[in-house]
Amino acid sequence: MGETKDRIAELVREYHQEQTPGPFVPGVSPVQVSGAVLSAEDRLALVSAALDLRIAAGTSSRRFERDFARFIGVRKAHLTNSGSSANLLALSALTSPQLEEQRLRPGDEVVTVAAGFPTTVSPILQNGLVPVFVDVELGTYNTTPERIAAAIGPRTRAIMIAHSLGNPFQAAEVAQLAEDRGLFFIEDNCDGVDSTYRGRRTGSFGDLSTTSFYPAHHIAMGEGGCVLTSNLALARIVESFRDWGRDCWCEPGEDNRCMKRFDQQMGKLPHGYDHKYVFSHVGYNLKATDLQAALGLSQLARIEEFGAARRRNWRRLREGLEGLPGLLLPEATPDSDPSWFGFLITVSPDAPYSRAALVDFLESRRIHTRRFFAGNLTRHPAYSDRPHRIAEPLVNSDLITDRTFWIGVYPGLTEEMLDFVIASVREFTTRG
Repeated sequence: MGETKDRIAELVREYHQEQTPGPFVPGVSPVQVSGAVLSAEDRLALVSAALDLRIAAGTSSRRFERDFARFIGVRKAHLTNSGSSANLLALSALTSPQLEEQRLRPGDEVVTVAAGFPTTVSPILQNGLVPVFVDVELGTYNTTPERIAAAIGPRTRAIMIAHSLGNPFQAAEVAQLAEDRGLFFIEDNCDGVDSTYRGRRTGSFGDLSTTSFYPAHHIAMGEGGCVLTSNLALARIVESFRDWGRDCWCEPGEDNRCMKRFDQQMGKLPHGYDHKYVFSHVGYNLKATDLQAALGLSQLARIEEFGAARRRNWRRLREGLEGLPGLLLPEATPDSDPSWFGFLITVSPDAPYSRAALVDFLESRRIHTRRFFAGNLTRHPAYSDRPHRIAEPLVNSDLITDRTFWIGVYPGLTEEMLDFVIASVREFTTRG
């Protein structure tokens, strides 16, 4: 069996070599905004897990959780099937009856930003809570502790915001604000893995934090996400919500880790009801598989390499586009070192051209672009008739909706590709 697997591994390596893309042709080859950067080792990790039929969560999943928690700098990580699920789990955990008087209840408010991705906001509504929208700053595209503080009202119980395209918000100050006001703080780190603020990795400041491993993100599992925390009580609640809502914490295949499987009184059940089938939360099944985790472990070994490439590519674009007329270029938050997810560009209101015209020009050259996600979420049909509170005029969020887009910095981009992007933007913005 070992020899057969070795032969398969050799063929996998040969196949990987055959997939090497051809040379870049400006204007013909696409310049993607994002994508997974996969090596022969990644392909082998996935194939090996498939050969062993590790099709459910198992040893690779548990190892990834340990290694990733250590990398971020927290005590616990729980792997999920997506970053969206991670956000749902993190927010849902705060509604647990086990938190007693601290639990979030329907009608309680959660401060968040209007300019972002819907999966930071949707879990608030899905749990019967009320999002309170604040604006962001242009340049960093993050909100500030001052804006958050001004938005806090009598029913505000939590803060849930994301690091915008990998650029850290002032996470230490927000964490302190949350502690001072008795609020929970969820840090959406889906775009910011390997970013740091004040020398500390993002994802380590909140009561809970979340990450995505979708191929567009910093490491890829195909689909996948994670909820992280150093609070062991919250970690246990997250695990329960993720695993059907069950009370039991045995791993698959285990039967009696607590040594009380048939000797507990739970709810109104008969004494000794099988603990494996006692449910303490109205939960979900949002687990990942060992196929995903095997790929994630291989990718995790390269996370700092990927982060260095993202920073290098961002700097090349920033230097190459500096001073062009009509463009507001992105800036890192002070005291931060972002592992950038993308390069945001805002076309100034007084520019002699529109965002749409610039984007059309780039797309005509197969330089792919993306909007800054939803722009102002409150203007979307999904949220127009849902309970919410707008804490301040969303001036910058509206401007972003009309005038902002982003281009890629992911590690799959070459210097030749980036120089073509720079030359194209220069040509458009400086022509008569």
